[in-house]
Amino acid sequence: MSDNIRECGKMQELLYYQDVMMKEFDATVQAQQKDKEGRKYILLDNTAFYPTGGGQPHDTGMINSVKVIDVEKINGEIRHYVTEFLPENTTQVHGVLDWKRRFDHMQQHAGQHILTAAFVELFNYPTVSFHLGNETVTIDIDTPNISEEELAAVEKRANDIILENRLIETKWVTEEELAHYSLRKAIAVTGEIRLVIIPDFDYNGCGGTHPTSTGQVQAIKILATEKQKKKTRVHFVCGGRVLYELHWRKSELSEAARLANSPEEGTAHAVSKLLQTQKGLEKALDNANSQLLTVEAKILLQESDNHLIHKTFPSRTVQELQQLARTIISTDHTYTALLVSKQSDKLQFVAAKGDAAGTGSMKEIANNILPIINGKGGGNDTFVQGGGEATISSEELLKQMIKVLAES
Repeated sequence: MSDNIRECGKMQELLYYQDVMMKEFDATVQAQQKDKEGRKYILLDNTAFYPTGGGQPHDTGMINSVKVIDVEKINGEIRHYVTEFLPENTTQVHGVLDWKRRFDHMQQHAGQHILTAAFVELFNYPTVSFHLGNETVTIDIDTPNISEEELAAVEKRANDIILENRLIETKWVTEEELAHYSLRKAIAVTGEIRLVIIPDFDYNGCGGTHPTSTGQVQAIKILATEKQKKKTRVHFVCGGRVLYELHWRKSELSEAARLANSPEEGTAHAVSKLLQTQKGLEKALDNANSQLLTVEAKILLQESDNHLIHKTFPSRTVQELQQLARTIISTDHTYTALLVSKQSDKLQFVAAKGDAAGTGSMKEIANNILPIINGKGGGNDTFVQGGGEATISSEELLKQMIKVLAES
């Protein structure tokens, strides 16, 4: 093409539209420049590198020995962003696409067309947005709910279309010619309009790249759905990504089956039994801990003769301190419990008093010691808890708590 892309209005002359299966091409360098951010880019007289657009990510690859890391269409020119400029006075270049990346994008994009058309054909659920990610593809369907039966039917219909290996055609039309086609959705663009057509199934305006037949999509697998306001987001993969998903899921299933000592087909049941067993063990452990804390509380009460229990502990959670304190004051309502624990570089405390204890407000204790440890806490006049930095030792913190209690 002799005219610069920036000056040529014929989009269909672009190499990535002339032949979507083109992996390599020759071109003439028009300019090497930097954008406002200082990124280097190359302009060619034509290109097979697809620029980001229409939900499809850009191509990458090489121009001679220079890496192409991004491709964008800005103000009518296609910029090939590169890691470095070509040698000065370079005029003719050879471009090579990262074909694995491009073909993956083509599979995902065509798969999206097929899946979207299947939703419309079977249930009249239109697609309102599309995102082609690095691992999965999503479409937002204009309905708040989709049943498992509907998903299964749509997935089957989509894969039937793939199996039939229908042609994927492209056609450039004018606005006036659009009336001759039953489009899936209205087209907002004007001028040159590119239709992507799967005969007797889907007619859609699209500027992306797609394989030449549905069979090249290989397969579509719906992975999950999620609520998205009043719409439903459908996650799926196509082509090579289906095999990748199957590989890692099979690997995870095999490992889970091994750990559960179960055949793969019985893994879910085996895991369910293990979870039930775990819940039972956790409940038994909680009961045992409660009994131990009850015994510990009774021992502490027996060892005290002044209605005050104060003690420090290494590495006890605040929940354990709370449970021990509650056990103490519920066993004997005349007692007050001041408990402190140090875990790593943190201090935690609990102060509690029984209904018949004659001591002052526990909130007063918290208010006085929290600033010392740069801590946070809360509670009421009879029960407080908190924690903070180990700015002092647990023994010194307990002494401060006893001092405040004595002065209140």
